[in-house]
Amino acid sequence: MAFGMAERIVPGSAHSRGSVKFSRLQKVGYAQRAGRRAVDHSGFEYEVLDLYILGTRYAIRLEDLVRAIAEHGAVRVEGLARDWKYYLGATHGLAQVSVSGKGFNIELFDGGMYTTPLAALCRVIENRERYAPVVKIPEPPVLSAGKDRRISPEQQQLAAFA
Repeated sequence: MAFGMAERIVPGSAHSRGSVKFSRLQKVGYAQRAGRRAVDHSGFEYEVLDLYILGTRYAIRLEDLVRAIAEHGAVRVEGLARDWKYYLGATHGLAQVSVSGKGFNIELFDGGMYTTPLAALCRVIENRERYAPVVKIPEPPVLSAGKDRRISPEQQQLAAFA
């Protein structure tokens, strides 16, 4: 439900709830099953699911993805390059089913956290839809240590926060 809203929300907009500020989901790419076969470093060909995130192309091996969804395991997110054929590159991150079981979370090693609705991703895998949106998971708000914090008479104040 919240993922469908990502396409209708102004990117980068935010709203507040009480004193905590939440940022809305921002669509940053899509997942697509184009029927491509990519060659890995050992020379084996695999059918891949294409991920386009912030203009960068990644791939997930389709058989590994289906296994990861069924077993709630992790799968590698690899770089995808094209030179006459498509080639799988280095591992750029990991992806797995969310704890709630409604999303598929993608964590890239360069610091990005992304998600896509699991139902939409399954429809793409089954060739019932062409694309599944990929949205950025907002960073949790950084709470400053010691700001507006009251210390009771029984507690000691740490020197690092004094």
